[in-house]
Amino acid sequence: MQTTPGTPLTDDVSSLPEARPGGRAPALSAVVTLVVLTVDQASKWWAERALADGVPRQVLGDWLQLRLTHNPGAAFSLGTGYTVVLSVVALAVIAVCVTMSRRIRSPAWAVALGLLLGGALGNVTDRIFREPGPLRGHVVDFLQLPHWPVFNVADSAICAATALFVLLSFRGVRLDGTVERRQPSAHGKPSGHDDSATQ
Repeated sequence: MQTTPGTPLTDDVSSLPEARPGGRAPALSAVVTLVVLTVDQASKWWAERALADGVPRQVLGDWLQLRLTHNPGAAFSLGTGYTVVLSVVALAVIAVCVTMSRRIRSPAWAVALGLLLGGALGNVTDRIFREPGPLRGHVVDFLQLPHWPVFNVADSAICAATALFVLLSFRGVRLDGTVERRQPSAHGKPSGHDDSATQ
């Protein structure tokens, strides 16, 4: 029988939600999105005015070069024959990210989501407003590493977001900031621990 108000009847609390502070994570995601979008578009504006199309400019020797290109495909020049399809997919990703950002409570997930949303917005902005026309516009790329396709700031943000998604999922961090508890082992001892701090 429950003796203290608010105390669970059993010792198994693995499925019970934990209270988390909220309200700031969506704002953090929006700030990261805005920063990525601004830096991406500003750097593309600079690249088109400072670099000659296709002519490399060394920054760190052969390790980092600036080479202006206009890419009709996806990140790293993939899928060059599917510009309209890629634009529609990018718009769908943006819609999903906006929906998720409303219920996010984890600062780490907020940063990851902001990176993905900012990167997607950066490239889809090129698709909509650049030549040869809406949803068919070519993305401005200008960063090049050895043995790597030319890319831009938006591509870098998307890759960073993907890495964060994998890391947070591996650690069991949920969108609300709680950490998924591992089930007890066969010996009755928990195989992991619960990190109650907001991630």
